[in-house]
Amino acid sequence: MRAKIILFITFAAYFEDINMEELISYAWKHKIYPILGLKTVKGAPIEVLDVGLSNHDAGPDFSGAKVKIGGQLWAGNVEVHVRASDWHRHGHDADPAYDSVILHVVEQADCEVLRADGTPIPTVELHCPEEVRRRYGQLRLLDRLPACHAVLPQLSRFEVHSWLTALQAERFSQRAALILRRLDRLGGHWEDAFFITLARNFGFGLNGDVFESWATHLPLRAVDKHRDDVFQVEALFLGQAGLLEDAELPPVPLTDGQQKAMALHLRRLQQEYRYLSRKFELAPPMAASQWRLLRTRPNNFPRQRIMQLAGLYQAEEGLFARIIAAKTSAEVRAILSASTSPFFGRHITPAALDLILINTIIPFLYAYGDYRADDSLAERATQWLEELGPENNYIIRRWAAAGIHAECAADSQALIQLQKEYCDKRECLKCRFGYRFLVAGMPPKGD
Repeated sequence: MRAKIILFITFAAYFEDINMEELISYAWKHKIYPILGLKTVKGAPIEVLDVGLSNHDAGPDFSGAKVKIGGQLWAGNVEVHVRASDWHRHGHDADPAYDSVILHVVEQADCEVLRADGTPIPTVELHCPEEVRRRYGQLRLLDRLPACHAVLPQLSRFEVHSWLTALQAERFSQRAALILRRLDRLGGHWEDAFFITLARNFGFGLNGDVFESWATHLPLRAVDKHRDDVFQVEALFLGQAGLLEDAELPPVPLTDGQQKAMALHLRRLQQEYRYLSRKFELAPPMAASQWRLLRTRPNNFPRQRIMQLAGLYQAEEGLFARIIAAKTSAEVRAILSASTSPFFGRHITPAALDLILINTIIPFLYAYGDYRADDSLAERATQWLEELGPENNYIIRRWAAAGIHAECAADSQALIQLQKEYCDKRECLKCRFGYRFLVAGMPPKGD
């Protein structure tokens, strides 16, 4: 009895989770129906020349469609509903924006549909194939990700590469939009926008939000006045982060002499920060409790990362301009390998440099190229991404287990985009892998 109840609940969830209007739109867009013999509910033959472009804003679902109805060519918009009566329920009969609809695509033609002027709109019943419905239900319900894993081994190298290339471009555009919004908030100051983005990515995920908050509230113009002294920059950076008061020594093996030297250095930084804080009338520092230390590797401790940023900021005036002028990723690595306090590690590790290149330098290069309409910068960003090895994280390992292997950082960035924007959101109907899963085993179009 219990098994039957569970089965019933599962099937109930299956049918409830399927958005039939979405599926009918999908079938129309991809012509997942017998193209020959298509007729209106009144029997007029239909020839679909162009399904139109999906419209995700207000108005009809597809724009710019071209269809022949009874031998006459029509060009205009197409509206999709589960039932024809949804036209009235959604108020389209009184909306002039829908007067341009040339065809109403529905699963059930339960009434005649008229435009605002009273003229009838041709209606066609389009039934999404049962196999597509069943497979879509599987995609929505399967816990294992990617849900389409069964079809992935059947994909050609060309199919995989073309989709990953599109996803990489999509990720570039998405990140560029974020950077340009941050730039706008900072009054168009590229150097500040770059430093704040760089600081965020120095948090390496766990402390990313805290690093961004810290960098946003740094008195950078005050820091600039002491840019010739790395000790004072360190004091300002660490003091505003709340990491100087009651500062503890890092949990790394140290000799007695090193411990004493480090403790003395921290006390000197505390004194310098108090002086600079009074001088510039700085806002109160952050609470040290905001920084997350659990599950943080020693190399990623906030104090160490902030010291590295202090060394970089002090050594590289006009840092963003120098990055943009670099012709190779090797030049960028040399710029980023700035010295820091001898007590906290002198250099950023090669692995961390790769992540900074992937998550800060390359997106900024692309965004600046987009902003300046300079294709050479976008091409350089793409080239550098293809030169770097793939990232190694749980998303990339999951895709590798499913049969999709990243060969470079461009591939790994594409797979991260796929995971976060499609798989995690169950946007299978917008994914090319999802399409192959849905139509697997179906006859070619036109049969």
